[in-house]
Amino acid sequence: MEYLLCDEPSVREELLPFTFTRPVALLRVGIGTLQEKWNAWLGPDCGFSTPSYLKAKFPARLPAGAGAEQRVLLVNASFVPDQALSEALAGLAEDEVLQCQGAWVAFWEKTGNIGDWESGFCLSGRRVREYLGKCLQIRHPWDIFTANGKQIEQDLACLMRGKPFGEPEGTGIGRLGRFPVLAEEGARVDYSLLDTTEGPIYLGRNTRIMPGCYVQGPLALCEGSLIKPGAKIHGGNTFGPFCKVAGEVENTVMIGYSNKAHDGFLGDSVIGEWCNLGAGTNNSNLKNDYSPVRVWSYARESFVKTGLQFCGLFMGDHSKSAIGTQFNTGTVVGVGANVFASGFPKNFIPSFTWGKETYRVERAIETARTVWARRGKVFDEAEAAILVSIHEQTTGNRERSQREDRLSGSSLPEAGK
Repeated sequence: MEYLLCDEPSVREELLPFTFTRPVALLRVGIGTLQEKWNAWLGPDCGFSTPSYLKAKFPARLPAGAGAEQRVLLVNASFVPDQALSEALAGLAEDEVLQCQGAWVAFWEKTGNIGDWESGFCLSGRRVREYLGKCLQIRHPWDIFTANGKQIEQDLACLMRGKPFGEPEGTGIGRLGRFPVLAEEGARVDYSLLDTTEGPIYLGRNTRIMPGCYVQGPLALCEGSLIKPGAKIHGGNTFGPFCKVAGEVENTVMIGYSNKAHDGFLGDSVIGEWCNLGAGTNNSNLKNDYSPVRVWSYARESFVKTGLQFCGLFMGDHSKSAIGTQFNTGTVVGVGANVFASGFPKNFIPSFTWGKETYRVERAIETARTVWARRGKVFDEAEAAILVSIHEQTTGNRERSQREDRLSGSSLPEAGK
């Protein structure tokens, strides 16, 4: 099946800041990304339909030599596939659109009619087929961590089926609970307790849990990631590839290549790629009055209700916090921000903020190149162009935040300028 993973515009806006730097399909929930989940059910995809500034890195790969009349299945990437949903797509007629709870899931389109993402998706003239099964859609950033524990279990049954799991290497491994510990080649655990009472533990290739840790499932520790000595890892966590984790963490997704390498609490949160939380960084995930948490919505340009009592930190790619940073409940940090302040930072920190000033995009790119090189990766011009575009898109948010700071009479050094 030839299919294209699409960023539905309204959903993409709701999922910022994480979709500033990636298509919706590359959000991680459970063990794999949404793209990996679709590929497991439908086979290799044709790439992405995403905003123009992301296309150099994330192109559509339509079939070579495809004529204008050849049809491709356009799939709303924010839906999480399973067997029933994939079977519904396989039976979808060319004049139908599959719909679930008022949102489109998929429809066939001629390649000649697939225009720019900015022009939107044309559903007119199609018969609606309502999908009546249960359907999970990732519509808001908090959906990532609320669905994460269950998705780890489902991914082990789907993405990892047929893999030759074994026991982790190491000595002094304590075991508690009824769910399995599934380890890939090179996974190592030393003198730590693995508690699978509430869910399984997945240890990817070349992962390590160092001595003195308490680790509770469900957990996905993806390739090359490390849990440092003495960590307390509660259930519902995914640490994407090549992350370093320490301190106390629960119900959190780190998409990949990010570090929380020191003590401090992180809970009910989503952390993008290439982030670093300084020593002693903590976040609140529960308000003192126990009321539902509100968070900043880029789509609505205001704070919105999550309906959740527990909700922590949302941090976009390339952002960092100073030592001792204390994030309030439901804080949203954009892309490329450096967070340092006395007391609690604001609940919304715009992209490319340095303290309370603007972080020059040239400096942000220099830092990103350095950080990528430390992991043996090359930060190329396509990556730099994405950051430049995000810097331009988010100017209004920074200017408004800085006006509010001036009115409050506060200021911080302009080190980032």
